[in-house]
Amino acid sequence: MSVSETTKTLGELGLTARSGRDAKITGLAVDSREVRDGYLFAALPGTRVHGADFIQYALRQGAGAILTDAEGAEIASTELSASDAALVVAADPRQALSYSAALWFGAQPETMVAVTGTNGKTSVAAFTRMIWQELGHRAINLGTTGVEGDWHAPLKHTTPEPITLHRALAEAAASGVDFAAMEASSHGLEQRRLDGVQLRAAGFTNFSQDHLDYHKSFDDYFAAKAGLFARVLPEEGTAVINIEDARGVDMAAIAHARGQDLITVGRAEGADLCMMAQRFNATGQDVRLRYRGAIKQLELSLIGGFQAENALVAAGLVIACGEDAEAVLDTLPRLSTVRGRMQLAAKRENGAAVFVDYAHTPGAVETAIQALRPHVMGRLVAIVGAGGDRDAGKRPLMGQAAADHADLVIVTDDNPRSEDPAAIRAAVMAGAPEAIEIGDRAEAILRGVDALGPGDALLICGKGHETGQIVGDTVYPFDDAEQASVAVTALDGGQP
Repeated sequence: MSVSETTKTLGELGLTARSGRDAKITGLAVDSREVRDGYLFAALPGTRVHGADFIQYALRQGAGAILTDAEGAEIASTELSASDAALVVAADPRQALSYSAALWFGAQPETMVAVTGTNGKTSVAAFTRMIWQELGHRAINLGTTGVEGDWHAPLKHTTPEPITLHRALAEAAASGVDFAAMEASSHGLEQRRLDGVQLRAAGFTNFSQDHLDYHKSFDDYFAAKAGLFARVLPEEGTAVINIEDARGVDMAAIAHARGQDLITVGRAEGADLCMMAQRFNATGQDVRLRYRGAIKQLELSLIGGFQAENALVAAGLVIACGEDAEAVLDTLPRLSTVRGRMQLAAKRENGAAVFVDYAHTPGAVETAIQALRPHVMGRLVAIVGAGGDRDAGKRPLMGQAAADHADLVIVTDDNPRSEDPAAIRAAVMAGAPEAIEIGDRAEAILRGVDALGPGDALLICGKGHETGQIVGDTVYPFDDAEQASVAVTALDGGQP
């Protein structure tokens, strides 16, 4: 049974047709192939084509209403003039769709938070969900790894389009989930996908180069992320900002200007949630914390100093939603590593360890290697690559980040997609000229594991939790953690 009603009028969805007719709507779609009789079809502007090009197909499928912008109405004027479908023209049809999707499905978990930043979104969202669960609540996190927690579902995008997003939120709420943490990607924020979500709090992790294949500039990329605080989080919400990052101060200023409550996270003396000291060991770290005067010392089973920062942002989000601060901080030692994020994938007989991380930007590669270093007594080997059909400017910077901080670098294929893998590797190698180039990713992992002596560690960057490698239009099964385990088994003569 659907979580939405059978029909709603345009007015009930917050929309007004040009004709003034309040048409009855039986469903929502952004793909003309999914349109059925009475559906509202959202013909949205795109980077390559305008959705209005597909209005003719939506009308043939029986669309009862079309939502688009003035350009879309002009593109499909002939088809629309010959149709009885109601036409809704909005200045920002993406935002209009987000609000309408929220009204159509009509429910979402009572307490919602979102987190943005170049890196750390998945970990913060998952840690937030884990803390809520430790406190006895039914909770989920949504993002890169799908929907996880007390209700499960796959997702194709970090921040899904509004219809998919609000369907998932409504179904989660119907299953008894009252708490949800979601990732807010720059694409999702730029395209207004979160605008219908009712947030109690929002978090910011960090900012570095990524997605400049989509955003025109660094400033545009930052502005997209800032939209979480400047537009989506209401004025009565709470912003949780990592001020260790250089742009954290800028994000805090935006939240302050909106009148939002503010919880700052960092090592600075003035941070509300302050990490006073940090000590690393082979399996985790000890941290000494202060939250508004109260001091705690805790042991975290998390590899990497930045993971402690992620945990504190998550704690800040939960505190912002009304939970007792001491109870929240007491849950942190029970947090577990998120799959593909500084994940211990395998260990050799000589004690060397293999870790897998999703780091796929220059800043993330640098942070991951530097964060792993205090846990490693011997050499640190890094495997890096770069995805095809994505920001090409970051490729040599990723190679350089690895070369600057690892003892040995292996450059291999990531997800080449439609590009020549050798050309991508060459661009990465330009930043790491002393690196070893091995195109086949499985062989690169085997060679990396083989290079490990006692006390050494291997960090496999780029794909993290992913279980496939995209070559051309084909997705081949590939799991970095699984390949690491296979390599260790093959070299040490054990059983997989």
